[in-house]
Amino acid sequence: MEHLADVDEVRTRLAVLTENVRTEVMVFAPGGAQTEANMAASRPLNERLLGRGVTMRTIYLDSVRNNPASEAHAKWLTELGGQVRTVAVLPLRMTIVDRTTAVLPVNSEDSGQGAVALNGQGTLTALCTLFETVWENARPLGQAPRRDEGELDHQEAATLRLLAEGHTDEGIAKRLGVSHRTARRIATVLMERLGARSRFEAGVRAVQRGWLPPDA
Repeated sequence: MEHLADVDEVRTRLAVLTENVRTEVMVFAPGGAQTEANMAASRPLNERLLGRGVTMRTIYLDSVRNNPASEAHAKWLTELGGQVRTVAVLPLRMTIVDRTTAVLPVNSEDSGQGAVALNGQGTLTALCTLFETVWENARPLGQAPRRDEGELDHQEAATLRLLAEGHTDEGIAKRLGVSHRTARRIATVLMERLGARSRFEAGVRAVQRGWLPPDA
């Protein structure tokens, strides 16, 4: 395990890893909409890697679909040969290179605390399995959401789980990569659909409807 003390060290280590990648890069990219600066900075490297035939798979949050610049960047990646999918919530920020090294934040709530680079075989096997599991359940960019009438979309289902776990609107907003106002709106709509007057009652009714498992 290699400790990377701050953001600059993390960026430097990732730059070295990705410049020397041979076959594959897998990325969890939480945080919602990407900044223009970050997207611009990543384009030359992405072009070089994809031009060399490196497989790039990236999973963003569903919320990037509501940000034109982030969605355009993701579409640009797919046009170059990258693969992009989205999910409502990601467990952490992670980059895996050639299935041999993974870079993870020390504190997922504060990237300023640095990261660790891991290369133990057992650890990498577990992290790659986590990525593949999330990838299989993620929605390809460009694919419209599908749900039956009366059912929840992925973002609503994730919000309901987070509510049941006791997260605040602020915490839910951060996990979904949306604004505080949007998180509150989703929670309010869910409570109205459930006919609940409190979040506790919403959890009970969600279990009764089968929207949450009984032990949620």
